[in-house]
Amino acid sequence: MTLSALLFDKDGTLFDFAQTWNGWALGMLTELAGEDTGRLGAMAEAVRYDLTERAFRPDSLVIAGTNDEVAEVLSPHVPQMSEADLEQYLIRTAGEAELAQAVPLAPFLSDLRASGLKLGVMTNDGAHSAQRHLTRSGVYDHFDMVIGADSGFGAKPDPDPLLAFCSHLGVAPDATAMVGDSRHDLIAGRAAGMRTIGVLTGLARAEDLADLADVVLPNIGHIPDWLAQA
Repeated sequence: MTLSALLFDKDGTLFDFAQTWNGWALGMLTELAGEDTGRLGAMAEAVRYDLTERAFRPDSLVIAGTNDEVAEVLSPHVPQMSEADLEQYLIRTAGEAELAQAVPLAPFLSDLRASGLKLGVMTNDGAHSAQRHLTRSGVYDHFDMVIGADSGFGAKPDPDPLLAFCSHLGVAPDATAMVGDSRHDLIAGRAAGMRTIGVLTGLARAEDLADLADVVLPNIGHIPDWLAQA
């Protein structure tokens, strides 16, 4: 098998989902709720966040959803903001979240580029947040293209943004692998005609991804060895 390109999801793939987003979510929900504990509980339930465990549940919309989808479910509990303002609040605060890299990204991505692979990111987060996170991590320039759910190509599990990446870089879908931690990522990859690589740095278990993945790896750091053996 010869691949020309790797297209990565962001949250749960390049960045460990729980270590990055559990703490951010608690701060975000607490700030929006103010002193209203009832509202806090209602918002946490809306996004399937366990206040006792301080962690997202595996069925949370936030794992693979877009900012506008998250704002839509939170909006009934945040009367002080319009849904559009709430979406912007989510984008702004998420852009400053403490990021936990799944592996040291700069050397990992440098080695992939040195091997001749084209690299991209397709996230259901917004493009601004994605650029901010990758820039703060010192790796934005390692990618040939970064696509968000608001970049005009659609969102996963639709394959269109994945195919836009291939078209932009002139690589064939069947010479590209979609790398992600959720079924949304892998469904999109399969629909685009790509190889699919599942990773376990999100909240999904190996058995949740196995039927959609060519391989399920502990984290992205195992990709080079898999490529060498495949």
